[in-house]
Amino acid sequence: MSAKEIIDTKNAPAAIGPYSQAVWAGDLLFCSGQIPIDPATGQIVPGGAADQARQVLVNVKAVLTAAGLGMENVVKATVFFKDMNDFQAVNEVYASCFAAPYPARSGVEVARLPRDVLVEVEVVAKR
Repeated sequence: MSAKEIIDTKNAPAAIGPYSQAVWAGDLLFCSGQIPIDPATGQIVPGGAADQARQVLVNVKAVLTAAGLGMENVVKATVFFKDMNDFQAVNEVYASCFAAPYPARSGVEVARLPRDVLVEVEVVAKR
């Protein structure tokens, strides 16, 4: 048995480089960062940071579902912002996708994200 198992689903955007959507390592699932690509069209969803955050979290949920998990299994999330001024808008969407007890979380502003999106989220979940 391999020490890691790869998760791949068509319900989230395909990896666009040499990485996997998610990887099991024991009881931990490490999910690659998701950006606001609609997997049906391959296009970035239109709108602002809240609209993009909504699609990002739909994509995260799709990867978790493919692994047999849900948002309640997330133990750590990292939110990457193009502009920290979008924190409140993204936080409102984020809060609607998680219930207490909430996962640990970091939020960082970065110079640039893939395809010049406004937000990216990566998570670690536990079975």
